[in-house]
Parts: sequence; structure tokens; C-alpha cells
Amino acid sequence: MRYELTKDLETGNAIIDREHRELFQAVNQLLDSCGKGQGRAAMEPAIQFLIGYVDKHFSHEEQLQQESGYPGMPAHKTFHAGYKKTLREIAAKIPASGPSVADLSAMNKHVAVLINHIRVEDKRLSAHLKQR
Repeated sequence: MRYELTKDLETGNAIIDREHRELFQAVNQLLDSCGKGQGRAAMEPAIQFLIGYVDKHFSHEEQLQQESGYPGMPAHKTFHAGYKKTLREIAAKIPASGPSVADLSAMNKHVAVLINHIRVEDKRLSAHLKQR
């Protein structure tokens, strides 16, 4: 399954939507690599991208939420903090020799959590921003 930033997922904020597209492109590249039997080699760059991505992107979202007076900000921030913590825990468990199939699976499941977050929580943020 390939991920796309469809109209129903767009927030209407150019920065946030661009960052979501970057995320989907990176995840799709990892999935393509896995499909070609190259998932282990692609895992380390994907993890490094995701760690940098979530730090930058979540900061942008939280700034936007604060500026707009978004009432769901406390819960959104809590999700962001937990997501970053779990991502770093997954990355730390990957041995220097490279990721196992279980590591790839854990990362894929964690990315799915983020995609669902975009689909549900970021849609709520989008609705709030559109009302402003």
C-alpha cells in the first residue's frame, strides 16, 4: 500500500501539508525497498529521516496550534511526545548489524500510528484552522 496526501488529509496549511507529503514519500521509499528485498539497507536512513521529521514537523504543528488557540493542543502535544519517545526506543533497539524483520515490522506499525494520527487528529486541527 502506498501512502498519498489526498485532499481529505490536507490541513490547508502549506508547510504542514508539504511536510506530510515528505513523510509519505519517505515511507513509500522504505516500502518500495522492502518490496525489493532491500528493507534492511533502507531502514537506517528511514529512521534518521523520521526522527528529524517528527522533531521538526511536530514543532511546526504545535506552533500553529498555539498561534490559533487550538483547544486540542494539550492532547496533541502529549501524542507528539509519546510518539517521539517510542520512535527513539525502536531506533535504539536496532542492532549495529542492521534491522531484523521484527525491527522492520515495529517501524512499519509505528508509521501506521502516525498516518492514523494525520487522518484523525490533524483533520481536527485542519477543521479548527479553517474556522479561523
